[in-house]
Amino acid sequence: MNIVMGFLLSIFGYLLGSILFAKVIGSYKGIDITSVGSKSAGATNVTRTLGKKYGVLVFFLDAFKGFLIALLDRFYINPDSLWFGIVMISPIVGHIYSYRANFKGGKGVATAFGVVFGISPFLALKMFFVWALVFYLFRYVSLASIISVLVGYFLFLQGDFSVPQKIGASVIAFLILYKHKDNVFRLLNKEEYRFK
Repeated sequence: MNIVMGFLLSIFGYLLGSILFAKVIGSYKGIDITSVGSKSAGATNVTRTLGKKYGVLVFFLDAFKGFLIALLDRFYINPDSLWFGIVMISPIVGHIYSYRANFKGGKGVATAFGVVFGISPFLALKMFFVWALVFYLFRYVSLASIISVLVGYFLFLQGDFSVPQKIGASVIAFLILYKHKDNVFRLLNKEEYRFK
C-alpha cells in the first residue's frame, strides 16, 4: 500500500508543485514574471513587480501546494516509510524544477513552509516568527528565508520525527539553500535587493 500510494502521491506532488502561481498571476496581469525583477517565479518577485497584495496571494497559493501534499502524506503513508520523505520532497522539487517552465521555477520557500505546516504547525509558526524577525531587522527576504530554513531544519532534526521525515527535511533544506546561493553572494557583496 505504501509503495503504490507513495508513488502516486509523489507524482501528484510534483505535478501540483509544478504549477507556478507567480507565472499564472503574472500572465493574468500581462507580465512574464520570469523576465522581470529577479526573474524568479516566487512570491518575493511578484511583490517587487506587482505589489504586496499579489505577493501575499502567491505565497499562500504556493504554501497550499505543500500543505495539501503533507496532509495526504500523513493520511496515507506510514511516517516510518521512506516514501513519506519522498512525498514530502515532491512539491518542492516540482516548484523549483517545474516541467511547465522548462524545469525552472521559484526557490521553494513558501511550498516548503506549507509542507512543514502540514506536518507540524507549531514548528512552522516558529519558522515564520524567525523569518518575520530577521526580515524586520534587515529587510532582506533572502536572508530571512535562509535563516528561517536553517533554524527550522535544526528544530526538525531535534524533534520527535521519523528518520524518513528527517531525511525529507534534509533534502528540502539543501534544495532551498542551494537555490539561494546567488543571493548569498549578492548579500556578501551588498548587492541584494532590500525592501524599504
